[in-house]
Amino acid sequence: MSGNTFGQLFAVTNFGESHGPAIGCVIDGCPPGLALSEADIQPDLDRRRPGTSRHVTQRNEADAVEILSGVYEGRTTGTPIALLIRNTDQRSKDYGNLLDTFRPGHADYTYAHKYGLRDPRGGGRSSARLTAPMVAAGAVARKWLGLHRGVTIRACMSQLGDLPIGFESWDQVHRNPFFAPVADVSALESYMDALRKSGDSCGARLRLVASGVPVGLGQPLYDKLDADIAYAMMGINAVKGVEIGAGFASVSQRGSAHGDALTPDGFVGNNAGGVLGGISTGQDLEVSVAIKPTSSILTPRPSVDRAGRPTEVVTKGRHDPCVGLRAAPILEAMLALVLMEHVLRHRAQCGDVLAQAPLISGHRGA
Repeated sequence: MSGNTFGQLFAVTNFGESHGPAIGCVIDGCPPGLALSEADIQPDLDRRRPGTSRHVTQRNEADAVEILSGVYEGRTTGTPIALLIRNTDQRSKDYGNLLDTFRPGHADYTYAHKYGLRDPRGGGRSSARLTAPMVAAGAVARKWLGLHRGVTIRACMSQLGDLPIGFESWDQVHRNPFFAPVADVSALESYMDALRKSGDSCGARLRLVASGVPVGLGQPLYDKLDADIAYAMMGINAVKGVEIGAGFASVSQRGSAHGDALTPDGFVGNNAGGVLGGISTGQDLEVSVAIKPTSSILTPRPSVDRAGRPTEVVTKGRHDPCVGLRAAPILEAMLALVLMEHVLRHRAQCGDVLAQAPLISGHRGA
């Protein structure tokens, strides 16, 4: 495998480069009969796309998706669905000074050593622009999961740099450019304005929640649901840490507190994050993701050129001071793809299984 395909039963093959003519993906394994049009996909792409506020890269891409195959008379046919997003606002000249140098924190050095050559324009294949096709594919999975399993997936920012963000309501998330679940984002605005002026960048923490997940998704031993979630999250550009449920807070908890007690009315807590033994419990899936500071910054930093000589790198062009600001739709999409894969696996192997234990009130099987 070349590392460009995600999933097996719902397989998404991603293609393209940041400054190439287009990017896109092919979805193989989508069930037939799903009503699908570009209008089902575009809203999620619009939430992720650049140029939506002064706090993100000003690259002005419409990210308009085109469905090239796999849909007939408005419904999926069960054959491969090809989705295309044309690049329309490349500015490759911004990367002319990077032909012979390596940006610290970027994939320039590793790509050059692995392949013997690299595309310096916007990072080429290593660019976060390649998350757009995954958001498009995730929108397809999300629609099927919502219609056939009642699953809802949401993400929000819980920390920007060293500023923690409280939680007020999911309703606030789509009312500000930070995907923050609070009404007043003035402190975040000021923080980002100062950051951009300084020429530096910061990281972020995001919370991801899937509700309505049925009991029973996941496989032993190495295809556990939480393992696949972590795998998907770590495949997103700039993600450096993933927690499921209590995560690293589990270290300081006692077993008497961490173990989520069961009652006829449900679990008492959700330290497990909705997964036990790698299999979904029917509770909300709770995931937290850490995103590193953007590597492309105006601050001069030491590096080397292709001959190994010391040099200094300043990354010009249009970049996000915090890539976490546009990460929420990407996290949602990747979780949708994981859940879609596991629903199809469960349906194939265990669709006729009669559960030996009663379902807790409010939960349902897969």
